[in-house]
Amino acid sequence: MILVMLGTQNNSFHRLLEEIDILINKGIINEKVIVQAGYTKYQPKNESMTIINFTSREELDKLEQEASYIITHGGVGSIITSLEKGKKVIAVPRLHEYGEHVNNHQTEIVEKFNKSGNIIGIQSVKELEEAIKKIQNFEPKPYVENNHKMLEIIENFIENIK
Repeated sequence: MILVMLGTQNNSFHRLLEEIDILINKGIINEKVIVQAGYTKYQPKNESMTIINFTSREELDKLEQEASYIITHGGVGSIITSLEKGKKVIAVPRLHEYGEHVNNHQTEIVEKFNKSGNIIGIQSVKELEEAIKKIQNFEPKPYVENNHKMLEIIENFIENIK
């Protein structure tokens, strides 16, 4: 089973789910897909995709443990909780230009974790097919908590929006 986590932002992330539907049709994704969709209202085109809008933290933890890998938006919380469970992660940032977030800070988050070798980070949903092909042989570097560096990134971001 593949778990897709879209977080709880009150903006839609249709682009990612549409691409997953395409990849199921192409046979790139052969496993059942469970989507924690939050506020993203999406009607899957494939029976192998199940949408759950919101769920308890306990149920989400259980789904994370059962997943062969996780596809997530670029939220720090979703990425870190998946890494802490030892999961392989593909992360895709929500983008402001599509109305998916208030700005593009998730691109920097995804890029940082990708460069650290913790995840496969992509910047476009069109890169998802290639990321899925890589995930089976991907050996992520263990996540080491680095609150100082993350705080520095957040502080720099806040300074740049003033």
